[in-house]
Amino acid sequence: MESLGSRIKQLRLRAKLNKAALARNVGVSDVTISYWESGAIKQIGHERLVALAEALDCSLATLLEGNSAPLLPTLNNEGPLPWEQVQSTSLTVPEHLPLKANWKAPCMMVTPGPDTNFAPAKPGDLLLLGPTQVFHKAGQYLVEKDGQLQLTQLSKAANDVAIQAVVLGHWKSA
Repeated sequence: MESLGSRIKQLRLRAKLNKAALARNVGVSDVTISYWESGAIKQIGHERLVALAEALDCSLATLLEGNSAPLLPTLNNEGPLPWEQVQSTSLTVPEHLPLKANWKAPCMMVTPGPDTNFAPAKPGDLLLLGPTQVFHKAGQYLVEKDGQLQLTQLSKAANDVAIQAVVLGHWKSA
């Protein structure tokens, strides 16, 4: 599996940028670019990931998963859950993503489908979902309420909703 650092380097070369030019576009030093490409720095904040994708003229999914990334399952208010979709592929939480959750189980990267309402996420954004049916700690959860899936901020367990997943991360599209 290709590392994030090698993808950054490949995409930088494809964009015909040297490290200094990419660094200026992202708002970091060229030494930071070198550290990212070598893997010396493994975690990159989501603002920097979005800026990198924009500077490298690629999608966030391509930056994070490469060109071989499968089609992302879509998250819809009704219909099959992402892990029930044919093209779904579970993954372990990538170490380069800055997550506050310590999630060991398989998870899924998904995007809200068109004409859906999963505020604050919009179609094109990326969500990392960890399937669960229990409340773990305060955070955003994908819940089923009145036959509709929605993202809900929960600070304690709620008896009136069926929890489907915990949102481990949310990245806005570039």
